Formats: sequence, structure tokens, C-alpha cells
Amino acid sequence: MKDPFKPLDYSKFKAHSIKDRHSKVDIKDFSTPWKKGGRLSAFLDTLPSILAGNDLRCVIKAISLAAKNKRQACFAMGGHVIKTGMSPIIIDLMEKNVFTLLSMNGSGIIHDLETAMVGRTSEDVAQSLGDGSFGMAKETSAFLNQAIKNTKKQSIGLGKAVGDMILKENFKYKHLSLTAKGSALDIPVTVHVAIGTDIIHMHPHFDAGACGEASHYDFKLFASHITDLEKGVFINAGSAVILPEIFLKAVTLARNLGFVLDDFTTVNLDFIRHYRPMTNVVNRPTLGKGKGFSIVGHHEILIPLIAAGVIESL
Repeated sequence: MKDPFKPLDYSKFKAHSIKDRHSKVDIKDFSTPWKKGGRLSAFLDTLPSILAGNDLRCVIKAISLAAKNKRQACFAMGGHVIKTGMSPIIIDLMEKNVFTLLSMNGSGIIHDLETAMVGRTSEDVAQSLGDGSFGMAKETSAFLNQAIKNTKKQSIGLGKAVGDMILKENFKYKHLSLTAKGSALDIPVTVHVAIGTDIIHMHPHFDAGACGEASHYDFKLFASHITDLEKGVFINAGSAVILPEIFLKAVTLARNLGFVLDDFTTVNLDFIRHYRPMTNVVNRPTLGKGKGFSIVGHHEILIPLIAAGVIESL
């Protein structure tokens, strides 16, 4: 059988010198080996100027510049950040006047409270779901639902109410509470609740109306800080849906009201890439002069590393 394909004619083949070709990787951007006894700042310098190595340094620089220039550095988070033991790191940056706003979803106040109250949190869901005991801790629910009621009495947001109550109760581990530290330092802590997602919503004395009103108060407080984000930084750590959506709405509200919001940095930290953080935090809001970064990794490694880099820079 005759072969239907004709062999290629290579007589007109063109090649060029590798020296004339543009290459995206250069040895000047390579990493350098670590030398025993060095400082953290020296370690950061050893990272390659490629992909996440370069991004990490850019994020540290952006946060440091925001702190030096007294610009907003907003840290938004899912409850997992507390569950990975990051509260002391975040509190330290609050005390150093780096973080100017803290925001969390509804699970954040649960883990924050339990940490302050008993020094433990994060129940074993698989173990307790079968017999219906998951989420039924009476102290957690009673305390937080009282805090929700206090928001109505005192005309304050949910984050402020929880922090004030933890300080008032003088819990043994209050020094590890993000909301309590926010109250003590007068740094806003906003809480953004989706009704039905948190264990306290199952309890009979939960006041959904008061909770919704308090969460809306916190959204307005959050949005007021986002209006001043120019030359600042917004960080989303571990919230796949709630905080990215809240942030996007606050950005468009600020622009609608005439605030300048063109040149700022956004950062997403998580161990997988989610759609909403990438579109609503990293990409869409920063179109134009802004810069968005996504660094994939574990909170318990990335957050201390970035915090240490910022402290070294300051």
C-alpha cells in the first residue's frame, strides 16, 4: 500500500542562536544555598526571583510599606486560620500597628471564643455527627448568643460585642483572642455571618434577626475601611466564599461613592486555588494600577513566614 503522507522538506528549515532568544528564566534569578547562622532577611534573599519566591518578597514589601506609611493593611480570614494556631502571629502584628482591620466569617468567633474560654477548639465532627451531638456545646452557644443580643442593646457590631464580652469575663486565655485584642487596641474586628453555616444557629435561643443586623453593621464598618485602601493591602486567608464576596461588594461600593481605589495590593493565601478568591480578590479589583498575588501553601507555614519578613523589614 502506498504511503499517503509526503515526507517534510527540511531544506528551508530556519534556526536561530539561543543567545538571541528571549528566555523567561535567567541564572541571576536562581536561589542561593543557605549558610548556617544567617538571619531571616538573608534567607528571604536566597529565594529565587521566580514565581512564588518573588511573589512572597513582593507581599512582604507591600505589607511593610503599608505599615510604614500608615496605610490600611486588612487581614480577612476563615476560621481555619485560628485552628492552625495563627492567633499569636496575627495578634503580634496588631500590636505592632501592622494590621488595621481584622475580618472573619461566622466560624471565626466560635473558634476565637473557645480558644479564650478553655484553650481548646475544633471538635471532631466525624466522631460526633452520628449521634447528633455535633455543635451542641452549651457554653459556646450561650456566650455568643448573648453577645449577639448585646449588639442590639449597645448598637455595636458582632466582632466588638464578642471581644468586649471576652474581656469582661476575663477568660484565662483572653490574650489569645483576636476579638478581645481588637477591643483592647481599638482595632475593628468585623464578623460576616451566613445564616445556617455555624453551630450556634442550631440552638433554640439564637436570634437570627439580631445576628443579621449586627453582621450588616460590620459590613458597613468593613466597607468604610476599604474606602481608604489606596496604597494599602488586603489579605484573604482561607475564606473560599464569604470574605471574597464581602470584599468585592465593599470595593464597588467605595468606588460608587466616589472614593479613589486604584492602586493597592491584594493577597490570597490558601492551600488550594479557589474561584472566588482568585477572581474577587486577586484579579478583578486590582485591574489597572493594582497588584494581586496568590500564594498556595499551608497557613501554619505561610503566615509566620510573611509575618517574620514584615517584622524584619520594619
